[in-house]
Amino acid sequence: MTALSVCMIVKNEEDVIARCLDCIKDIADEIIIVDTGSSDTTKEIVKKYTDHLYDFKWVDDFAAARNFSFSKATKDYIMWLDADDVIDEKNQQALLALKKSLNPSIDVIKMKYDVAFDGNNHPTFSYYRERIFKRSLHFTWVGEIHEVISPRGNIMHCEIAIAHKKLRPNEPERNLKIFEQMILQGKQLDPRQQYYYARELYYNGKTQRAVDQFLQFLLEGKGWVENNISACQTLAYCYYQMNDEDRAVASLFNTFKYDTPRAEICCDIGKHFLDRTAYQMAIFWYGLASEIKMDDQNDGFIMPDCYGFTPYLQLCVCYDRLGNRVMAESFNEKAGEIKPNNPIYLQNKDYFRNQH
Repeated sequence: MTALSVCMIVKNEEDVIARCLDCIKDIADEIIIVDTGSSDTTKEIVKKYTDHLYDFKWVDDFAAARNFSFSKATKDYIMWLDADDVIDEKNQQALLALKKSLNPSIDVIKMKYDVAFDGNNHPTFSYYRERIFKRSLHFTWVGEIHEVISPRGNIMHCEIAIAHKKLRPNEPERNLKIFEQMILQGKQLDPRQQYYYARELYYNGKTQRAVDQFLQFLLEGKGWVENNISACQTLAYCYYQMNDEDRAVASLFNTFKYDTPRAEICCDIGKHFLDRTAYQMAIFWYGLASEIKMDDQNDGFIMPDCYGFTPYLQLCVCYDRLGNRVMAESFNEKAGEIKPNNPIYLQNKDYFRNQH
């Protein structure tokens, strides 16, 4: 059986750390915890699970902390987790099975990362992340913020999912402050960092600066295709906030320069026309979204509801507005086949029942 080290960096995680460690304690052969300055009871809780607890002085560099945690691992493979990650029973069993059956020729394992959920705990935002690495190949984290390991060698995608379940938001502007400190120190941001810096500007309400940064990122033309598409999409959201609808929808169409249409983008374009009562145009774009097959192994950001459920609900709305109740009801039923307990589907069902 493959031996597995699980490595984590933590700070003031007393509300979630036990939840995470309970998920992994019967799977990991070794748990490495690196504390970057907790002032709560995090370290006391950790000591109940492992003796491998280390202190690391925080230097505004997530990659440095993660690399320190990896340096303490001794097993065949290394897996990383965040303190607010959760592995449900089904995925715990799948991870145990993977340990037993893993071909030693595998160098990197990518797993699903579910980071947002609906009221029934179904993922609404997911992507693949490099999760497990062969220790002998000495993989290294890079990037002070939004750190990453560039996979190499024999890479395996698996359906095991890690759920990111935050109980509280991150420190306001934490990531943005790290980026701006890097810039102040004269560091040249690479394309990936440019993209994430623009996103942090957007998340922190600095819309015009976000627009400028996204445009610069796209103009230089060095970004990964998925980041290019996401940049155009978020740039559109910036323009909507600035009441520049023409540039907003043009930015959504610009995504088609980089690859075939994503359902997420088609839904955004559909919403643009639905909000402006251009129902036939909206029907076209939501219809296209409903036909696109999800490719969740391209490692880009995925909103699963855009591949069926959301387009069906919005097609229901469009046809209802046009007075075509038969088509409207049929699309609501298609949505219900995907999420039979969804409150919007059920409300629509009651609405149509009252129309008869």
